[in-house]
Amino acid sequence: MAENVLNSRWGYVGAVAGTAITTAVLAPFQQQVNATTVALTFLFVVLIIALFWGSRPALLASVLGMFCFNFFFLPPLYTLTIAHAENWVALIVFFTTALAVGQLSARAKERAEEAESRKREVESLYTQLQAAFERESEAEAIKRSERLKSALLDAVTHDLRTPLTSIKASITTLIDEARGQTDENQPVILDQDSRFEMLEVIDQESDRLNRFIGDLIDLARIEAGELRLRRRWGAVDEIVSTALTRAKPLTANHHVEIMTEKELPVARVDANAVSEVVYTLVDNAAKYSPPGTTITIDARRGEGDLIIMAVEDEGRGIVPAMRERVFDKFFRATRNGDISTQPSGTGMGLAIAKGIVEAHEGRIWIEPGREGEGTRVVFTLPIGDQDVSEQS
Repeated sequence: MAENVLNSRWGYVGAVAGTAITTAVLAPFQQQVNATTVALTFLFVVLIIALFWGSRPALLASVLGMFCFNFFFLPPLYTLTIAHAENWVALIVFFTTALAVGQLSARAKERAEEAESRKREVESLYTQLQAAFERESEAEAIKRSERLKSALLDAVTHDLRTPLTSIKASITTLIDEARGQTDENQPVILDQDSRFEMLEVIDQESDRLNRFIGDLIDLARIEAGELRLRRRWGAVDEIVSTALTRAKPLTANHHVEIMTEKELPVARVDANAVSEVVYTLVDNAAKYSPPGTTITIDARRGEGDLIIMAVEDEGRGIVPAMRERVFDKFFRATRNGDISTQPSGTGMGLAIAKGIVEAHEGRIWIEPGREGEGTRVVFTLPIGDQDVSEQS
C-alpha cells in the first residue's frame, strides 16, 4: 500500500515536471513549430507518464498539457483566450486524444502487471504442487522401501530358518539318542541307516546354508560394484563342461544337449564366474521342467565381437510380464503365472547371474523356447581385446 502511494506521488511529480520541461524546450521556438508538432510532443509526454505511473498522473499531464498548449502556443499567446474556432477544435482533439492515450496506456500497463502477477502466482502454485508431489512421492517411496525391506527380511528369515531347523532337529535327535533320553522317558533307538540319514541332512542343510550366505555376499558385492573379475583367455566348451559337472546331480532326471558352434573363439572372461551363470541357468531349467525333458545349452558367435550363450528348458515357460522381474533379488517366479506351487530356492541366483554378465559388459534376457514353449535364457559376452593386459 505504501509503495503504491509513493509511486502515485512520483507520478504526479513526473506529470508536472514532464509538462514543464516540454513547454520550456518548445516555447523558444513558437514561431518555428506548428500546433500539430506541439500537440504530438505533449501526447508523447502523456503516454510516458501513463506507462510509468498509471492513469491518474496521465490525467494530470493531459490537463496541464492542454493549458500549456493553449497558453504558450495558440494565439493569442500568453492568454487562455482562444481567438479562432479551429484552435478550439485543435484543443478539444488534443485533450480528448491525451485522455484516451493516457487511459489506454495505463490499462495496458495494468494488464501487463496483472499478467505478470498471474504468472508469478501460477509459478508459485506450480512450485507448491511440485513440492507436494515430491513429498508424496518421497512418502510413497518410503512406504515401498519399508514393504520391500519387510519382504526381503521375510525371505531371508525363511531361507535361513529352514536349513537351521533341519540341522537342529537332526542334532537334537542324535544327542537324545546318545544320552538315552526322550520326552516320554524312553530311550531313543536309531539304526545305522537312520543315523546316516540324519548326518546327511546335517551335511546337506549346512551346504545349503553356506551357499545362501555365499550368495548374499556375492549379491552385496555386485550391488556395491566390488565384484572383481579374474579375466583369462578360455574356451567356452570348457566353461560349459565345468558347470555341467557341478550340476550333474541336478540333471540326473533330464536329458542334456550341448550345441556349441564349431571353431568358436576363446573369450577373455572370468571362467569361474561365467560357469556360475551357466550352472544357475541349468539349475533353474531342471527345477522348472518335468523329469525326462531336455535341457539344451548352446553357444555361438554373434554379431561383432560377441558370444551368445543360452540355456533352454521344456517347462511351462514364464509369462512376459515376469521376464524382467525374475532378475530381481529374492524374486521367485512361478511358471506360466501358476501360484499354486511356490518354487524352491533363495531367489538370488538370477540376480547374481545378471550381475556377473553385466560386469562382463554383456546382457541377459529371457525369451520363449525355439518351439514356442519352455523358457530360453540368453546372455552375451564380449570376446575381449587381445591387447588388454590380464587382470589379477
